[in-house]
Amino acid sequence: MDASITVAREGAIATVVLNRPDKLNALNDAVIADLGLAIRAVETDTAVGAVILTGAGPKAFVAGADIGDLSRQGPFDGKARAMEGQAVFRRIERLGKPVIAAINGFALGGGCELAMACHMRLASENAKFGQPEVKLGIGPGYGGTVRLPRLVGKGRALELLLTGQMIDAQEAWRIGLVNKVFPADQLLAEAEKLVRSILDNGPLAIRLVLEAVDAGLEMTAEDAHLLEANHFGLLASTEDMREGMAAFLEKRKASFRGK
Repeated sequence: MDASITVAREGAIATVVLNRPDKLNALNDAVIADLGLAIRAVETDTAVGAVILTGAGPKAFVAGADIGDLSRQGPFDGKARAMEGQAVFRRIERLGKPVIAAINGFALGGGCELAMACHMRLASENAKFGQPEVKLGIGPGYGGTVRLPRLVGKGRALELLLTGQMIDAQEAWRIGLVNKVFPADQLLAEAEKLVRSILDNGPLAIRLVLEAVDAGLEMTAEDAHLLEANHFGLLASTEDMREGMAAFLEKRKASFRGK
């Protein structure tokens, strides 16, 4: 993994930074590969409980894919490129640890797709969002047609996908694309605050809630309810449940151990 991705850990929080500010943190094949390595590293690091994903510099989260690379692709390497990016983004989605996107600027094309693969999205007031692929004669390749309708609804998603228009942070919040909007100088602190509020809770419960939501979206209501009930029963066998309920009854803060 080279300097295109940096990973720093403070306590249980890993901060993953896309670090190509001179290129507005644009994604190319090497960056996608390095991002995959970074996600694998935080996945296997038992000290990491949650991840903040952001971009370097004041202008961009990720301004999109590297158009120079895309301009040379043919049908087979184009498909392979899309599937590789999809696999990395899916790994983020299925990490089992909350991943919060701190969107500090442009999140266009692959950058918007990367933000949508995270579990929650916080945006700075100067963030911009869009899926402009149709303006280049292509469509999204990293899950934009899959996640955007699920987040904002079919009609709004198609408007963004078919026009390629860019929207600001407030509009992204209004349509449900981002959870909250903050001044730029408060963004990372607010992301850390959100992550810490999550980490106060039971880690096994967090993992299974993430799994239930991710899997349940693709199931029938009956199967999704069964999965939830199975998780409910499984968590009832854990030390964390005993601790959480004892702490509640004793009016003290729980001390979860992930067991």
